[in-house]
Amino acid sequence: MAAMNVANYLQIVDRSWRSANGHTLSGYLSIRHEHAKQRNFHIDSPENIVCKFLQGPLEELVIFHLKCLYGISVGDLLTAYQSQTCLVQTFIKLLQAQKDENWCLPVMYSVCSDLRLIAQQAEKQRTGATEKPGEYLEKAAECLLACFRICAADNRTDDRDTKRKGMMGLVNQLFKVYFRINKLHLCKPLIRAIESSPFKDSFSLSQQITYRYFVGRKAMFDSDYKAADKYLSYAFENCHKLSRKNKRLILIYLVPVKMLLGYIPSRNVLEKYDVLEFSGLVDAVCQGNLKIFDEIMDYHESFFIDSGIYLIVDKLKIIAYRNLFKKVYLILNKHQIPVESLQTALEFLNQDVDLDETECIVANLINEGKIKGYISHQHRKVVVSKQNPFPSLTST
Repeated sequence: MAAMNVANYLQIVDRSWRSANGHTLSGYLSIRHEHAKQRNFHIDSPENIVCKFLQGPLEELVIFHLKCLYGISVGDLLTAYQSQTCLVQTFIKLLQAQKDENWCLPVMYSVCSDLRLIAQQAEKQRTGATEKPGEYLEKAAECLLACFRICAADNRTDDRDTKRKGMMGLVNQLFKVYFRINKLHLCKPLIRAIESSPFKDSFSLSQQITYRYFVGRKAMFDSDYKAADKYLSYAFENCHKLSRKNKRLILIYLVPVKMLLGYIPSRNVLEKYDVLEFSGLVDAVCQGNLKIFDEIMDYHESFFIDSGIYLIVDKLKIIAYRNLFKKVYLILNKHQIPVESLQTALEFLNQDVDLDETECIVANLINEGKIKGYISHQHRKVVVSKQNPFPSLTST
C-alpha cells in the first residue's frame, strides 16, 4: 500500500468503527498490517494526535497500538508487550459492553494473536532473575482466556450475532501458548467447550484444521493413538495441497502415530513432504533391526527432541522387538521358543540384555496383545498360540 499519513489512518479507523466494520478495523489495529511497517506510525507519545480524531475506547485502543508499534520499531519488545497487553485489556471491556453484537470478533482475533506473537518475542528479552520462563506467555494467555469466557458465556441462539463464533480462533491461540510453555493439561477444558458447542462444525475450515492438529497432538501425548490418528488425519487430509509446510508439520506427528497403530507410511509420502528422518526408522522397525533403530534414534535425536516426539518415536522399539521375535519364531518353526534364542537375537543386534530382561520384553508384548501366548518360567520358554501367534498390529 502507498504510504499514508497518521491523520488519514485515524479517519479510516474512525469510519470502520462507526460502520461496525470489524474486518477493516482488525487490519488497522494489527502489527502485521502494512501500516505497521511505516516509520510515521512509530510514535513514542501518540496521545495528542489521536485525541484530535478519536474518543472513547477506540482512542485508547489506537494509542496502545501505536505505542506497541514504536516499541517494536526500537527493538524494545517488553514495552511493546506491555502496550499490547493494555490494548487487549481495554478491548476486553469493550467486548463485554457489546451485548447484542459480534462484529468486533475479527478485531478480537487480531489483537489476541498479536499479543501471543509479541509475548513469544518478549520471552527472548527477559532480564530479571525474578522473571521465570514462559511468564509473558502465561500472562498473555490470561488475556486470551478472558476473551474466551466472554464468547463462551454468550447464550444467544442466533448464530449471526453470537460471540461464540469466536471461540475456536481463541482456543487455537491458547493451544499455541500452552504447547509452547508445556502446560497441556490446560487444553482439556478448552477441548470440552468446543466439543460441546452447537457451532462445532460451523467454524472455518482453517480453524478446524488447526484445532484438530493440536487436539491430535494432545491425544498423542496422552497415548490415545486412535484419537490422535483421527484428528491428525483430518488435519492432513483437509490442509490445502499447496500448504506443504503445514502438511509436513502435521506428518511429523501423524507418522509415528500411524506406525504405533501398525500402518507403515510409504517412502513416496516421506520424500514428498521432506520427513525422511522417518525413512530409515520405518525400515528398521519393519525388519526388527534394533541395531539400526538405535543408530537412527541417535543420529536424528535433535530432530525428534526439537519436534517433541522423541519419547513417542522411542515407543516404536516395542514393534521392532515384536517383528524380530516373529523372525525367530519363523526360523525355529515351533510354538515353544526358548527365551535364550530370543536373547541371542537381541545380543546379535547389540542389545545388552540378560534372560530376565528378555522375558520382561516378551511379557510387555504379550500384555499389549502383540504376541498371543504365555511365558513358561519353569522351562524358560515362550509358548505362543498355534493360531495367529503374532496378530496384525492394526488389530491390537
